[in-house]
Amino acid sequence: MKTRNRILALGVAACLMGGSLTSCDYLDIVPEQSVPEDSVDYTDIENMYAPVSGAYASIRTNNMHWVINLQTIIRDGDVWSGRIDDQGDLLNINKFMYGTFWGIREMWNQYYGMIKITNGAIESLEAYAANITNESDMKLNRQYQGEVRIIRALAYYRLAQMFGAVTILRTNEQADMRRSTRDAVLRYVLEDLQYAIDNCPKVRPNEMAHMGAFTAYTAEALAAKANLILGNYPEVEKLTNDIISSQKFELYPDFYQLFKIPGKLCNESLMECQSTYFGMGSGDAVTVDAFFACAGPGLTNAELNRSFGGWNFAGYTDSFQNWVASRNETIRKETSFLLAGSTTREGDVVSMPGNTENTGCWNGKWYVPINQVIEGREQYGGDNNVRLIRYAEVLLMNAEALVRQGKSGDAPFNQVRKRAAMPELTGVTVDQILDERRMELCCEWGVRYEDLLRTGKADILEGWSADKAYFPVPADHQNDYPEIKEEPID
Repeated sequence: MKTRNRILALGVAACLMGGSLTSCDYLDIVPEQSVPEDSVDYTDIENMYAPVSGAYASIRTNNMHWVINLQTIIRDGDVWSGRIDDQGDLLNINKFMYGTFWGIREMWNQYYGMIKITNGAIESLEAYAANITNESDMKLNRQYQGEVRIIRALAYYRLAQMFGAVTILRTNEQADMRRSTRDAVLRYVLEDLQYAIDNCPKVRPNEMAHMGAFTAYTAEALAAKANLILGNYPEVEKLTNDIISSQKFELYPDFYQLFKIPGKLCNESLMECQSTYFGMGSGDAVTVDAFFACAGPGLTNAELNRSFGGWNFAGYTDSFQNWVASRNETIRKETSFLLAGSTTREGDVVSMPGNTENTGCWNGKWYVPINQVIEGREQYGGDNNVRLIRYAEVLLMNAEALVRQGKSGDAPFNQVRKRAAMPELTGVTVDQILDERRMELCCEWGVRYEDLLRTGKADILEGWSADKAYFPVPADHQNDYPEIKEEPID
């Protein structure tokens, strides 16, 4: 029996659609993040999924930390951090004054924690592979390694998005912490994603045996995002064309419900972080903790005699609201904006807090109606999933790649506008596509700021300068690893 002493990162992954329990072997509740495994038997191939499950759990526990969420979305001029009490430093980040805010260090640590978990998972899968004697198990092993590499690629993508030049941690025992350039990190991301493209099934996540697990198309979508930053438009076109031509994905017809419980793991989804109450009003739960609550307002439904309390940390600026109004948006406006003092179509009253700088307009994409949340569970956001990559973004990346190469991007562009009940356009330009991304993807993972940065337009933002384009490496890490201060390698 071949064994190895190590710590396996085990976790819970949810595979529910619409809140109903599905039988999946990776839903077993286990202690989160780290479980001591004194003697892992790598000849027992039936347990090969355990490190993969832990890697998926790291998305929920590392990537979804509430302060990471806020810092990702509040630098684009459209989103504000309006709370003025115990986390007032977030207001400074709006203006690119980073100071020593604890959230920056937390973001760095959480993503490297995610990378260490995925590095360990790949090491474990390689140990299982050394004991595999048949091709079907080896193929499954390669698929699992591909899924984990997508998760690792996501962590590096986020680090490059937020910090620019960062350290590539090729093993957990690595001593040299010298950073690589942003572009070098993205090329490393693309290596992981190519492995996944080659070895993961070409299906939708909701078609996977482990419902919602990542697929070759997930890898292609994330690779397209990386190539978009790098300006490699032919590759963006190739990757997005493959997703589109598969005819497996479609825009969810109801934009309002897309971000709520009915839209969980729909055919528009390429990447989601999953949560569940297991269909029960008490007991075990797998949630993203305060991811939704940190940004949202309080909600009250008198008829149901139920209420949720949000933290009121983030919402939309007046200038963005005015811009949306000038476009005559209706469907996306209702879905995206949650206005203080208003009553939603489900009868939920949105509170008007007294500790913000603005009148109050929050991200409606993180709003789950009280009547969609199981009785007994009074947490803002309920058991909703977090959408990470949607087919709508694939269509808009495809449109931009086409137009930048002198081709027509009208067809994919207008698919997105049609669902939003917006007039179709002909001869669309890059600027029109960027505006469409601004509207369609508002408050989704810092897409707007990333677009401004990659197109050289970030100087329109108050307080922005090139030397503040990315968050600084936390000071304690610079002190502990002096090589971090050296010029990044490409």
